[in-house]
Amino acid sequence: MSDVVLAADIGGTKTAVALTGPGARIVASASAPTPGGDGPQAIVAVLADLAARLLRQADVTRVIGVGIGTAGAVDTASEIITSSTETLAGWAGTPVSALVREALGECLSPEAPVLVQNDVDAHAWGEFRFGAATGATRALVVAVGTGIGAGMIADGHALRGMRNPAGDIAHLPAHGAEGLPCTCGAKGHLEAIGSGLGIRKRYVALGGDPAVRDSRAIAERARAGDAAAERAIADSAAAVAGAITDAVSLVHPDVIVVTGGVPDIGEAWWGPLRHAVEGTSAASLPIVPGRLGSAAPLRGAADPVWAQLLPSHERDPAARPRQQESRREVGAQW
Repeated sequence: MSDVVLAADIGGTKTAVALTGPGARIVASASAPTPGGDGPQAIVAVLADLAARLLRQADVTRVIGVGIGTAGAVDTASEIITSSTETLAGWAGTPVSALVREALGECLSPEAPVLVQNDVDAHAWGEFRFGAATGATRALVVAVGTGIGAGMIADGHALRGMRNPAGDIAHLPAHGAEGLPCTCGAKGHLEAIGSGLGIRKRYVALGGDPAVRDSRAIAERARAGDAAAERAIADSAAAVAGAITDAVSLVHPDVIVVTGGVPDIGEAWWGPLRHAVEGTSAASLPIVPGRLGSAAPLRGAADPVWAQLLPSHERDPAARPRQQESRREVGAQW
């Protein structure tokens, strides 16, 4: 295999790594649990181990750049994490680029770019360039998984705000979350009720089985008729809908893409979200599922690196879905 750009997605529960070619096409990938409680060195070591495995299997000539999407707010100029929740212990202040360069060693040349951005920003860019938001002028991409985040694209540029925290909807006040502890240490935020972790806590608080460990298992309980599971999932969707409505009032995008492990629950989640946006400013806008799934943040992390290395590189129009196909009504695939 010829030169590749390494892409990484460091999330609260899982770290994924991919080898990509021009057009940010993924040619090989692997993932492993994120050792979030073990500190930055352990987190970066998992990334390096996954990369080493892929490079051996693919017999790559060299890594010419690295693109990283990571949980936490990122100073994209210094590639340092400016803030993070307790999900990744000690992650705030981490010089991600420097640690990754050190961990990858000789397979990465000193002049190779290592670009770091927030994971949801990378997710948004992936969906904008190659997925459900292709063709939009302004796009809002909301990712609901272990945590919650949003990325905003306007006129072909990611909107990150001063010091890069734009889109941090996880810590907006949310109806139904009053008094619930958030991962940031405060109470009453969206993430406390809308995220996968929030669903599990809400389920237990409603009298659900505390042995059920994650939102996927709670979704299975809901399909079996567990009323507490149904309520926890519906409360999550309604809270996320409220945050989307608030965001729409500010940015009014062409399209809203909702993606992540929690929306993958299906109609039990999408139905309450549709109901909650009725009569709001978001009701007239297309709200669509993401198209790329877990590939979105990887491709979104790799694409800016390829653009820097090959400014005129092929934008791969074959990978761009027709605009009308990316504007499907919410829930159509469910």
